[in-house]
Amino acid sequence: MTEIDTSLVHLVSLAGDRLVETPVSALFLHRWSARAMTGEPIPENVLFALLEAARYAPSAYNSQPWRFVYARKGEAGFDALVAALSENNRPWAREASALIVAASKAEFTPPGHESPVSLGSASFDTGAAWASLAFQAALLGWSTRAMAGFDRDKARAAVKAPDSLKLEVIVAVGRRGDAARLPPEKQALEKPNARRDLSRTAFAGAFPAEV
Repeated sequence: MTEIDTSLVHLVSLAGDRLVETPVSALFLHRWSARAMTGEPIPENVLFALLEAARYAPSAYNSQPWRFVYARKGEAGFDALVAALSENNRPWAREASALIVAASKAEFTPPGHESPVSLGSASFDTGAAWASLAFQAALLGWSTRAMAGFDRDKARAAVKAPDSLKLEVIVAVGRRGDAARLPPEKQALEKPNARRDLSRTAFAGAFPAEV
């Protein structure tokens, strides 16, 4: 069994409550979903590094059901996506450097088959791609926040998504900014949040009566 390199472990308490029960890489603790962003331009090579990381996420049958549409701040497509966001997300997300629509395709054609079949894990696999994108961003010093709060019809029209795609989230990407840039009610939330104890999430052998 390979031992964890403890030099990678950092028991952080940026908000006084983000600690681990078992050592893990600091990457998993340092990544959190900020809202405050500087709005500075994102270099093309950085943006494509995030998408490249997502491209190599695991998926059932290597079906790769994820699809992305991106728009950078200052582009018409960016403004159209901001308009599709909920009123809760719009004020801060307009200061992102880029917005990325993550969608999943629920059918694929397996090797040796002539017609497509349903892929039950499409959303799950696309979630793995989003996580890969988020961790790559953190490694490069950028922040990401995935938003489920948006008008699906407006977003679908904005990116011309066919009915075969399920729009999962819109991801804001940017350099982390000063919390003072946020609306007052959001400023106190601008910190890493805690997680429930592992004993409430992972169970040996079977699920308890209440999960």
